[in-house]
Amino acid sequence: MKNASEMMDPISFRRGLIGAAIWALRFQLLAKAFAAPIALPGCPDSCGEVRVPYPFGIGQGCFHDGFNLTCDEEHHAPRLFLGDGMEVLDISLLDGTVRISSNVLRSDSLEFNGSWSVPDATGPFKVSSSRNSFVAFGCNVVAQLIPHSTLGSLTYASICAAMCPETLSGSSCSGVACCRTSIAAFAGDLRSYGIQVKHLVGQRDYWQVRTAAFIVDQDWFSRSESEMMSNVSQFFHSAQSVPMVFQSAPMVLEWSLDLISDEGLFRLSPIGPVSSDFRCLSPNSFSYLINGNYDRRRCSCSQGYQGNPYLTDGCQDIDECQQPDLYPCHGTCINLPGTYRCSSKKSIRNLPGLITIIAISAGFGLLFSLLGVAKITNKLKKRRAKKMRQKFLKRNHGLLLQQLISSNKDIAERMKIFSLEELEQATNKFDQNRILGGGGHGTVYKGILSDQRVVAIKKSKIVIQREIDQFINEVVILSQTNHRNVVKLFGCCLEVEVPLLVYEFISNGTLSYHLHGQSENPLSWKDRLRIALETARAIAYLHSAASISVFHRDIKSANILLTDNLTAKVSDFGASRSISIDETGILTAIQGTHGYLDPEYYYTSRLTEKSDVYSFGVILAELLTRFTPVFSFHSSEVTSLASHFVSLKRDNRLQDILDPQIVEEGGTEDAKAVARLAEACLNLKGEERPTMRQVETTLEDVQSSKVHHNSQTTRVSQNVPKYQSCNEGTRLYSLEKEFIESSEIPR
Repeated sequence: MKNASEMMDPISFRRGLIGAAIWALRFQLLAKAFAAPIALPGCPDSCGEVRVPYPFGIGQGCFHDGFNLTCDEEHHAPRLFLGDGMEVLDISLLDGTVRISSNVLRSDSLEFNGSWSVPDATGPFKVSSSRNSFVAFGCNVVAQLIPHSTLGSLTYASICAAMCPETLSGSSCSGVACCRTSIAAFAGDLRSYGIQVKHLVGQRDYWQVRTAAFIVDQDWFSRSESEMMSNVSQFFHSAQSVPMVFQSAPMVLEWSLDLISDEGLFRLSPIGPVSSDFRCLSPNSFSYLINGNYDRRRCSCSQGYQGNPYLTDGCQDIDECQQPDLYPCHGTCINLPGTYRCSSKKSIRNLPGLITIIAISAGFGLLFSLLGVAKITNKLKKRRAKKMRQKFLKRNHGLLLQQLISSNKDIAERMKIFSLEELEQATNKFDQNRILGGGGHGTVYKGILSDQRVVAIKKSKIVIQREIDQFINEVVILSQTNHRNVVKLFGCCLEVEVPLLVYEFISNGTLSYHLHGQSENPLSWKDRLRIALETARAIAYLHSAASISVFHRDIKSANILLTDNLTAKVSDFGASRSISIDETGILTAIQGTHGYLDPEYYYTSRLTEKSDVYSFGVILAELLTRFTPVFSFHSSEVTSLASHFVSLKRDNRLQDILDPQIVEEGGTEDAKAVARLAEACLNLKGEERPTMRQVETTLEDVQSSKVHHNSQTTRVSQNVPKYQSCNEGTRLYSLEKEFIESSEIPR
């Protein structure tokens, strides 16, 4: 049998040389980027030509749990292995990927079944659906990729068919003897899978063939596709040996860290007077969420730093002055932590050159003026800007939203599609002094419209499609919501790359600030009780009375705004999900805020109206105690307010945690009733929690001093039947439904 290099033609050989040169250049750049240590002190940082950055490691004490590697140095070229004999080809901290060499699953018959799995089903690794392709070789066969853990009615993640004519020809995998397809993103965390190849009944077989099916790095397959197709005839004849290119292929695994089980790699990083987020071990680093999951994260060095963020002091300052090609400076370059400063040189010797530059610039300016180029350029810019706005409007579902507004009089009266010029004028071109604050999904600016209305304008922090989809989701929900305790959406601007939302301006901050901040006037118990009731009314409306049932999914005190007279307004619907009348829940990726997240939703991925009830129960506990949802207990132990509150309540020790101000104001009996309600909302079983309509009714009783403690305990502690939502509004089935489905976020 000829080896792979002997079977390559001259063109393929030249391509290989070019590819090798590119990889050599990339290796030089990576070596420069990781000049600082990438492994723990005293630990090997490479095996052969593969670099091994921490949290990966070789040998005892050199790796984080779940990232153990083995280096086999018995061969001439050392080889790196993960788990049970999976060879590691490359590790990327920046992309969060590991490229491994995976055996091609094949058979000498037309039909076969095979399986594959990552080393540890509960570990940090999963097969990347975005960086791999599913490929099958065969004649008149259909191949299926079947995840071993599926959601709902999903039975396969990818499927493709390969046909064979009497003679084989072609150099691409396009359905003749070979088929290639992407891996469905909704397959979930693909940690193990099965492969099933079946013969297409009724198709004639011209070849005595083998079959093969495998997951492969899509970039590698694109480079090797021509070579594999040139050897497909030799592969199909079972009497001959299998070519090397059909024996193994690289596969890309993604890896991430868990905020709880990998807590040793994270540190709290204050970002405000109350809230905080997590960075990694290196001070000059930050962590970011994976697929919107709060607990799944990876780390990166902050801007102006490079290195390994998982090591203490692993992110080192970049000396921009040593890289003039990337950081130009026409003067004296001064390196600063995370950035650099360029001081211009003032010298008499530069005067002639300065005069020359001024003369040339003036000449060009005069020439453009004389020829009228300025007018032409301006017209071209306007035309280009118009095309870009049309492109953004279409991508942001603007055309469909215009149809929805024009077809519904109620929505048209409440909402308007603003132009970019209107919002730039309202915010003084988004001046930094107009920033009110930043939420989980965007930055909020204060603006004054032409009709003198004061508004809050929110735009996404990052230009990525997921953030844009969350904005569109918020437009869908708020355009069909009309409640005095839900923040009003005046309109939006969708003709820009980052959608802009225009809300009513709420001037008195958040409930979280008034409970846990430095407010000079703490909320009275009477105000807290009214705020709780108004919030419950808003959530109950979303669940059962709005034109579309909505699960908020991020109920927390930071998302409850207060007006000057302390009226509550529920806000931030970027993570919310809408459902049809006949649904009671949906399967979706975990999303929410630590401390407020429903444990049942966290473990089952099933989002129901009772998930919002649990989060509201945490808010009730905050109102009663003024404790934050996650706080330090006995100076060192981090404790959940929900579990701590329920534990003390069941031990009849409510006084140990109750806010003394409530006792001073004579609200102890009402507080006990609210505490019983909070305990019911925080029940670990969703079916035993009350509905938001029942919560609303209970708080109304407390506010009007009609609470009968015995009957109240029975009402909220017994198994609560499922609430049947009453259709108080008119549901829209045509354009509204089409708009919602087109902008739904896959989570």
